[in-house]
Amino acid sequence: MTERNPNEYDGADKVRRRGEPMFNLPGIVIAAIGLCVGIHLLRVYVLTQEQDIGVLLRAAFIPIRYSGQFIIDVYAFTSPFTYAFLHGGVAHLLVNMIWLAAFGSPLANRLGALRFSLFWAVSGLAAAGLHYGLHPLDQAPLVGASGAISGMMGAAARFGFHIDRSSGKPAFAGLPLPVAAVFRSRTVVTFLVVWMIVNLVTGIVGFAPGEADRIAWEAHVGGFLVGFFGIQFFEPKRMSQR
Repeated sequence: MTERNPNEYDGADKVRRRGEPMFNLPGIVIAAIGLCVGIHLLRVYVLTQEQDIGVLLRAAFIPIRYSGQFIIDVYAFTSPFTYAFLHGGVAHLLVNMIWLAAFGSPLANRLGALRFSLFWAVSGLAAAGLHYGLHPLDQAPLVGASGAISGMMGAAARFGFHIDRSSGKPAFAGLPLPVAAVFRSRTVVTFLVVWMIVNLVTGIVGFAPGEADRIAWEAHVGGFLVGFFGIQFFEPKRMSQR
């Protein structure tokens, strides 16, 4: 039997020897998930219907608020950010949190908590901005982290979904690919096509059978564009220059 050199072991061995879990979430992603879930539970089990409506009026993004027909108050400035922490139902919340864990974790491990938070804010703002640009007089509240998460998906596409797991903390690896190179990757192009089709279908048909709510696919596109074309602006200098 051939003996193994104790100095030669793969990344999985390194992870186990340090006692690190094979799958873990960055603290900032756990905090985001906890905040979204906590707010939803509060709305469902603690607040009255009237109080919940008050939360939506103050924290959801409502395009018609900016039409000039209403007084611009402090919520007009905060709701383009706070709407991302509200969700329309359990299914909406669950799907978003799964995608947040999947795409947010490698991005947060690469950017760090502060840059990840800034990325979330800018992607969410762009999502609300594009939604407003196409539906400026819409009275329906826009809620959900989908816009910010779509930004994370856009960033993932620029990295070609390449993830480095050697440190025990999966992170997107390498420099963002040039846009031309992205569109030469069959894997990335397939993802982009499927992503766009799913968004269009859910936007037209609905999130799930029997639910009246529609998916604001336009907001998803707004967030995605920030992640796809702007990820390099959020990169730490040590990564963008290597």
